[in-house]
Amino acid sequence: MSNRNTDTNTNTVEVEEEEEEEESVIDLINHTGGDSTTSSSSAHADPMAPPSPPPPTPAIVMSSRDPDAIFSGGGISFLTGNQNGSFNYGYSTFKGKRASMEDFYETRISEVDGQMVAFFGVFDGHGGSRTAEYLKNNLFKNLSGHPDFINDPKTAIVEVFKQTDADYLNEEKGQQKDAGSTATTALLLGDRLLVANVGDSRVVACRAGSAIPLSIDHKPERSDERQRIEQAGGFIIWAGTWRVGGVLAVSRAFGDKLLKPYVVAEPEIRVNFFLSFLLQLNAEVII
Repeated sequence: MSNRNTDTNTNTVEVEEEEEEEESVIDLINHTGGDSTTSSSSAHADPMAPPSPPPPTPAIVMSSRDPDAIFSGGGISFLTGNQNGSFNYGYSTFKGKRASMEDFYETRISEVDGQMVAFFGVFDGHGGSRTAEYLKNNLFKNLSGHPDFINDPKTAIVEVFKQTDADYLNEEKGQQKDAGSTATTALLLGDRLLVANVGDSRVVACRAGSAIPLSIDHKPERSDERQRIEQAGGFIIWAGTWRVGGVLAVSRAFGDKLLKPYVVAEPEIRVNFFLSFLLQLNAEVII
């Protein structure tokens, strides 16, 4: 999806889950009138029951909405504390009206220091595809290689996001200086679901037809973002929508060399305890 006066691409990753939570998310549900105590029957399975069957084989189907769209997915089983869990995930991408695709996604199930970690991300490019493609190829690789990722994931995420942005800008050496990308990620690490975002691509939990945001968009009109940008020497003006420097409609992004240091790649992170989160929501987590 571009944030510069152009048509948008669509790129979606869906994560369907059967297990966990955080108090702030449940508060959001209560404010919207949802029942935070509802759960699926599978989420309340008898702990003495036989093990669940293995996750489904990944499937690929064509989209009736867009013949160029391909929907793919898979499943994973994992151990969280003393509980077995499983979830299915799927993803879809199609180019839309553009001449070329600017958006990328990444799904990766990896073992890091003896612990299984599930990485999911959407990288919504603008001004070209190079930034989003670089993030697909490097962000999770860099994160899983951080020495403190397992023990201190929040610190690792912040450091890796910033360093990956710096590495990308150094590698580009002036090419596609106006190219950039959002990054919206969901990481399943043990009993925690960490949501980290840069930009305005959003993570939501979907329950009974209602969407509950799990991330907050980085937009220039946010008072805290505007203050940060102006203190750094930048400015925001109205040009069809609020834009940093009259150009970019997001206040944080990877790349966008010409708008540094106003447009930064520092993520906002929320941590949910995964099993109780899904037990209370009976939810699908969707990026």
